[in-house]
Amino acid sequence: MSKKKPKPIPRDSIKVNNSVIHGKGVFALSDIKRGECIIEYQGERISWKKALARHPHDLNQPNHTFYFALSDGRVIDGNVKGNAARWINHSCMPNCATLEFTDKKDKLFVFVMAKKNIRLGQELFYDYGLEVEGKRTKAQKNDYACHCGTKKCRGNMLSKK
Repeated sequence: MSKKKPKPIPRDSIKVNNSVIHGKGVFALSDIKRGECIIEYQGERISWKKALARHPHDLNQPNHTFYFALSDGRVIDGNVKGNAARWINHSCMPNCATLEFTDKKDKLFVFVMAKKNIRLGQELFYDYGLEVEGKRTKAQKNDYACHCGTKKCRGNMLSKK
């Protein structure tokens, strides 16, 4: 965890648009330097129990959510009071990473940071590293299939266990 709360770049430096990877994505409207804070992942903070009760958000895509797990056991639901960060897609070779930050009042924040230099027009990605309970099955790997198309694609969005 970082000591100083990151300050995101200006909001007009990124834009949500259609993605060739999946649905919508987030794109750089200017060059972004490695290490810069791009955006905070915002949304309603809820318990996993409440998140499971809300699931799925979309019956046509039951494994598509805007949930971001926090280290304290809660979840940020980007579908409720969320921002553009919820549209950042997964990649097995991402140009961004997420950073969890705890403030002086023990409130958790999640920031999307540039893992490398990002050029104008490039889509932003981070590795979702999804966790599933128990042994991973072929069905789960199919349910969470990755479509990033990178040379090192592992075929799914699950964590690298």
